[in-house]
Amino acid sequence: MGIEVEVSGQSCGALIRGVDLREELSPAQVSEIRGIWLDHLVVGFPDQELNCEQLERVALYFGVFGEDPYLEGLADHPHIAEIRREADETSSLFADNFHSDWSFLPVPPVATLLYGIDIPPVGGDTLFANQQMAYEALDAQTKDRITHLAGIHSARLGYAPQGRYGESDAGRSMAIVYSEEAMATHSHPLVLAHPETGRKALFASGAYTLGIDPNSLDAAEMTAEEAHELLIGLFRHQAQGKFVYRHSWSAGMLTMWDNRSVLHAATGGYEGHRRLLQRITIAPFDQPQPVST
Repeated sequence: MGIEVEVSGQSCGALIRGVDLREELSPAQVSEIRGIWLDHLVVGFPDQELNCEQLERVALYFGVFGEDPYLEGLADHPHIAEIRREADETSSLFADNFHSDWSFLPVPPVATLLYGIDIPPVGGDTLFANQQMAYEALDAQTKDRITHLAGIHSARLGYAPQGRYGESDAGRSMAIVYSEEAMATHSHPLVLAHPETGRKALFASGAYTLGIDPNSLDAAEMTAEEAHELLIGLFRHQAQGKFVYRHSWSAGMLTMWDNRSVLHAATGGYEGHRRLLQRITIAPFDQPQPVST
């Protein structure tokens, strides 16, 4: 049986069946899956039974291990981090605002893998907002205004000592490591041309984009105040329901998404149930792998 694709019918997303990820994939299979992923931006592989070594092997088909600067990896598999919430946990929901993983890094990751281990019987869907679609829906004047603008990205709102997951964050079961390093900033274009498909997408989020890089304002012939108002409008625009795909989980499902093309956000609704997933961040093939310490 060959690979079968079930398209979500929403803004993005597809399920892939007919492949056993416990086995090594051929170059032809990897190429086919990569094409499906680039077309649909978010792909899920239901009914897999993967150990850590197999999960790592799948990740390396699509890039190299990326950096998870504020998540502590497993002791024997440092590139795998747990997204965990215990049944009796009362801390705020983790990652429930739209974002692209680690967009504040000098070279943001290309993809994220997330594997479902303990999946609650209710709730816990992940929302994905198609930013290629969001860009295409902009009027020509707005597209022209943002062409030369760059956003300032930072982890400070979440991972600095005074951030959401910083010193005052108590009772959380996840291994989050906050740091003063989260105050650093990096600039990235507001409009990102996909390096593999050429499709343009908005690349900003209320979680990590603090503002517009002043160095980009002259080319756009825009004041800082105008740029700020424009950015706030983009935040509202990019999360509209018509751009969103709701992804439902099941135990043994592996999901991979394109951080260059979608934003994502967690949802709750599973109080009283444990939820555990394992994740790997994937960097571009030409990026050096981080050194484990």
